[in-house]
Amino acid sequence: MNAIEDNEFSREWAQLGRRLPRPRAILCISAHWETRGVHVSAAQQPQTIHDFYGFPKPLFDVRYPAPGSPALAQRVVHLLGASLSPQAVHADPGRGLDHGAWSVLRVMYPQADIPVVQLSLDSARPGPWHYALGQRLDALRDEGVLIVGSGDIIHNLRLFSFHDRKSPDWALRFHTLSQRLIENGDHQALADYPGLGGDAHLAIPTPEHYLPLLYVLGVQRAGERPLFFNDVVMSALSMTSFVLGAAS
Repeated sequence: MNAIEDNEFSREWAQLGRRLPRPRAILCISAHWETRGVHVSAAQQPQTIHDFYGFPKPLFDVRYPAPGSPALAQRVVHLLGASLSPQAVHADPGRGLDHGAWSVLRVMYPQADIPVVQLSLDSARPGPWHYALGQRLDALRDEGVLIVGSGDIIHNLRLFSFHDRKSPDWALRFHTLSQRLIENGDHQALADYPGLGGDAHLAIPTPEHYLPLLYVLGVQRAGERPLFFNDVVMSALSMTSFVLGAAS
């Protein structure tokens, strides 16, 4: 609902869009595209995917008509293909933009005039594998591409309460731990998240919402400090976000 509501979360994203240097294109790693192998969206004009149910009709009416970029898709295939077998990276000309991408980008860039490409998650792979894949994308930063990881560091819908937004102790502890590790640049510990203990298992019952974080960490450069915003834990979900680079 943050995609269509005027609230503290959407206002922070809108402010970030105004503060960042305008990108040439955007590469989004969303929690909502899981595949076997690695896929890259290559549609010229990607459709808006409404991959959810039970929400008000205005959310289903949203369209985000940003163009795609087959050229950027091929660039990503090339970069990742250098470390994976060519058969493991696929350009997908039929893939649209899921809500992990458009719910954030329509607030940051409401004109929908910046090309957007999505990178899928092979969630059967371990954290270090995803982190190493993220490192392969570093060159895109020098080519004017904004890399966005869209997920939640804490995402346990089974334990989430719509009626009581007070956060359980385990969520607050993992929030503090993960933020400290991000601030300290301890990428190895964050990539090996199952080793972070019982709080991590509750925060990350399935990996897809956590893994986009590792792609962003993979392109972090020496001396870059994270700038946190929307730093809120609600019940068993975290809205915590951070930016690296020019706006930090």
